Amino acid sequence: MGKKTDSLGPKAIASRLKAKGLQKLRWYCQMCQKQCRDENGFKCHCLSESHQRQLLLASENPQQFVDYFSEGFRNDFLELLRRQFGTKRVHSNIVYNDYISHREHVHMHATQWETLTDFTKWLGREGFCKVDETPKGWYVQYIDRDPETLRRQQGQEKKKKRDLDDEEKTARFIQEQVRRGLKGKEQESRVYTELNRENDGEKVVFNLNKRAGTSTAPQPKPSGLKTAGTALPVKRKGIPPASGEAKEKKRKTALEEIIESEEEKKKSARANCWLQPEIVVKIVTKKLGEKYHKKKAVVKEVINKYTAVVELIDSGDKLKLGPTHLETVIPAPGKKVLVLNGGYRGNEATLVCINEKTFSATVDIESGPLRGHRVEGIPYEDISKQA
Repeated sequence: MGKKTDSLGPKAIASRLKAKGLQKLRWYCQMCQKQCRDENGFKCHCLSESHQRQLLLASENPQQFVDYFSEGFRNDFLELLRRQFGTKRVHSNIVYNDYISHREHVHMHATQWETLTDFTKWLGREGFCKVDETPKGWYVQYIDRDPETLRRQQGQEKKKKRDLDDEEKTARFIQEQVRRGLKGKEQESRVYTELNRENDGEKVVFNLNKRAGTSTAPQPKPSGLKTAGTALPVKRKGIPPASGEAKEKKRKTALEEIIESEEEKKKSARANCWLQPEIVVKIVTKKLGEKYHKKKAVVKEVINKYTAVVELIDSGDKLKLGPTHLETVIPAPGKKVLVLNGGYRGNEATLVCINEKTFSATVDIESGPLRGHRVEGIPYEDISKQA
């Protein structure tokens, strides 16, 4: 009787581990997809009947099999490059080493490319990747032409354009405030002249009046005695200097005017009607029964400012309710909210944190001329979650 082999013995375990790992490329048959462990095994496989049948099939149309393996190698290589590295610039050898780490991969010697360099150049010519040669080797960068990715990029570009438009509007607003601040202010221009004496007998006279703030040109006088007499300032004790004329009113800067206008806007912009479409509210009235009490709904339409058509999130029922029958819904921090009252009414914002002691919240304004401004202490009833 033959010797019984032990499947759990160290020799059998070592054989299975070797079979699981990668073997030498020269002992791999791509047609049969069989990996041999040594030269003798590969020789026996080449003489086997199954291998001979595969060779007969391949000899009928060899180009078809080469194209098939080339397409599989290209698709798997690009899929690995897209999934693992995205659109980053990476060395081609790094991607290839990750690709051949899978045992069932398509080997390059069965494709139309002889070397990795030829394959990298082909990817660049066909437009699948951006390739460039460096002293360290060839680098590849995947070009993502997925429609979803293109739509996302277009959306990001539109968002950047909107942000630039908002910044331009804010800049124009500030310039308008500065222009209004400077309106009516006299722009005094200083005139500088040379001290030229036309006649040696004349005296040069300076006007040292502080309020004028400018030097006057020399004026010819009929006699030296009169010139000296008129040059001296005359003090009058009966008339005190006016403080309003000596000092100009301190004008406010454009930023101070903006802040004051926004504070006044906050105080005067509060309204009794806070309902806005496309916000999430909660039904607080008990007159409709327990079926609708404490249920959340979305405001679909606002009629005459004080009546809202709401649609329940759970059941889809539509109701007409007033603002006293509803209350706002505060989401988790980081979610989008809509400001319903106050100076920032109608602006979208992001909830930063909630202060439970003061029943208020802190939000970052996301739209309008004050985009990016952080507002603290805004009451719960002035914001609500967006649908």
